[in-house]
Amino acid sequence: MQGYCVKCHTKREIRNTRSITMKNGKPATQGVCPVCSTKMFRIGKS
Repeated sequence: MQGYCVKCHTKREIRNTRSITMKNGKPATQGVCPVCSTKMFRIGKS
């Protein structure tokens, strides 16, 4: 799954992905950027 890395300013594949549920009940995916190791986040089903 791809997400936007805020630090690199590009779309990259999310590494170490895990599905989470936000406080409002919507699904999201959280992981790490493979280049700079910044936390990445994508809202929506994985």
